[in-house]
Amino acid sequence: MILLVSLPIGTPPQTQQMILDTGSQLSWIQCHKKVPRKPPPSSVFDPSLSSSFSVLPCNHPLCKPRIPDFTLPTSCDQNRLCHYSYFYADGTLAEGNLVREKITFSRSQSTPPLILGCAEESRDDKGILGMNLGRLSFASQAKITKFSYCVPTRQVRPGLAPTGSFYLGENPNSGGFQYISLLTFPQSQRMPNLDPMAYTVAMQGIRIGNKKLNIPISAFRPGPSGAGQTMIDSGSEFTYLVDEAYNKVREEVVRLVGPKLKKGYVYGGVSDMCFDGNAVEIGRLIGNMVFEFDKGVEIVVEKERVLADVGGGVHCVGMGRSEMLGAASNIIGNFHQQNTWVEFDLANRRVGLGKADCSRSV
Repeated sequence: MILLVSLPIGTPPQTQQMILDTGSQLSWIQCHKKVPRKPPPSSVFDPSLSSSFSVLPCNHPLCKPRIPDFTLPTSCDQNRLCHYSYFYADGTLAEGNLVREKITFSRSQSTPPLILGCAEESRDDKGILGMNLGRLSFASQAKITKFSYCVPTRQVRPGLAPTGSFYLGENPNSGGFQYISLLTFPQSQRMPNLDPMAYTVAMQGIRIGNKKLNIPISAFRPGPSGAGQTMIDSGSEFTYLVDEAYNKVREEVVRLVGPKLKKGYVYGGVSDMCFDGNAVEIGRLIGNMVFEFDKGVEIVVEKERVLADVGGGVHCVGMGRSEMLGAASNIIGNFHQQNTWVEFDLANRRVGLGKADCSRSV
C-alpha cells in the first residue's frame, strides 16, 4: 500500500498525485515529455503551463556534488541544467532536472518556490513528497513544523481504494496522542549505516500475544556503525527488522503456527512467514503484535491485521528481513501504522501516536 496525497502544483495549479514518504528528502513530480516513449502517465505536470516554474542552472550551489546532508548525485546536462538521478532502497530509479515550483493551496495560500525534482525518467506515474528531516524535504522548505496522517485499513472490497487523512499543521485529534522522542544525531556522530535525516525512535521491544520476545534492546539502537537504527517510514509498506530481531519474531511465529507455514516460500525475497490457510484463524493463533516504545507507548497491531494479503490466496506476516533489502536498520512500515494517527512534531522533536478509525473521513 502506498500513501497518496494530491497536491496543487504550479500557477495555475495542476493536481499531482504524490507518494507521502517520511523516509526520503527530495520531492519530485512527473514532468511532461513532449514525445511519449510509452503511453503517458495519468497525471503528468506540464511546466509550460505554469508561470511560477523555473529550472535550476548548473551553477546553482546545489548542483555541486556532496553537500553534507544532500546525498543526491547531481551533474550538468547538455542544456546546462542541473540533472539528478536517484535510486531508492527498493531499486526504483528517478531522474530528471532540479527545478523550482510553488505548491498553491488556495488564492491566498501558497508556498514560496521550492526545489523539486522534475522527473522525466521514472517507472512510476506518481511523484514523491519527501518529508524527512533533510533541509530540502518538503516539510523543511515549506517550514512545516508539524504534520500527521492516518493510514486506513487495507481495502475490503476490490476496486475501492480506502481514504485516510493528512494534516499539515495542527491536528484537531492530537489531545489523545501519546508522544515518543525522536533521537537526533549530531554531525560528529555520523556513521556509514545511519540515516541522520530519518525519524528515528527508541523502540524497546516486541510482544506477540502476551509474550515479550527475548530481543536485546541493542538490536533497536544504532551501534558503532549505525546499524540497528529504528525509523518510522510512511513510504515503506512492510516493517523490516535486523536479523537479531526478525529471527526471534519468526521463532515465535513458528512455535505458534509452524505446521501451517508455506514451506520454502519467500515473499518478495524478504519475508518467509507466509501461509496458504485461513488468514483469520492463523491471525487468531498468532495473536496481537505490539511494538513497545519508551514511556509505555505502544503500537498495537490487532490479530486481525497481523497478516497481509499478498495475492494468490497467500497471506504473510507483514515483516521482512532488512538485510534482504540491503539495509541495516529497523523500518516500521505503513502496514503496521493502520488505524493509527502518526504525527511528526518537528518543533518539539517527537512523534505522536493515537488510535483511530482511519477509514472514516474526518
